[in-house]
Amino acid sequence: MLLFAAHTMFSEPELHRMKILVIDDDRPTAMLLEQLLIRHGYTRVLGITNSRAAIETCASFVPDLILLDLIMPEVDGFAVLEALRADVSERFLPIVILTGDATEETKARALEAGASDFLVKPVSQAEALLRIRNLLEARRLNVVLRNQRSALEEAVRQRTTELREKIAELEARTPPSQNVTTLTAA
Repeated sequence: MLLFAAHTMFSEPELHRMKILVIDDDRPTAMLLEQLLIRHGYTRVLGITNSRAAIETCASFVPDLILLDLIMPEVDGFAVLEALRADVSERFLPIVILTGDATEETKARALEAGASDFLVKPVSQAEALLRIRNLLEARRLNVVLRNQRSALEEAVRQRTTELREKIAELEARTPPSQNVTTLTAA
């Protein structure tokens, strides 16, 4: 039930504050994507053209979604994708591949390496915005669920500690023949 309610609880401004990283060696393409996102309300968009700086930039910027070109000099998008997926600290980071190569082989290789989605160049603005919004919603839900799970785990730890303390307190006040641990073990 929480999943259905949570799906509709994110406002556009909330999604628009999420961080988006554009990695494309073609500066005009990177700028077009940045401008498109900013024009549609996204406020935390960063574009880089140096694929060698991708991992370091991800570590410092901590994006919620990455738009990644595949064909780049020096370090190609596949290598960046594999390096990002090797970092197990972030389990759900949507990575959308930007490519002019829409062959089945390229798609299969990227999906196998951990791509979340594809946008074929030239990119349709409407399609890009919809895919980005959908993936940001999924990312936000994942973060909310992870935070709720952590809070529940902490509550269980605290309650377990309290119960152990109460049991120890009761055992200290109870004669050994009526000990709580002895009775529950029997």
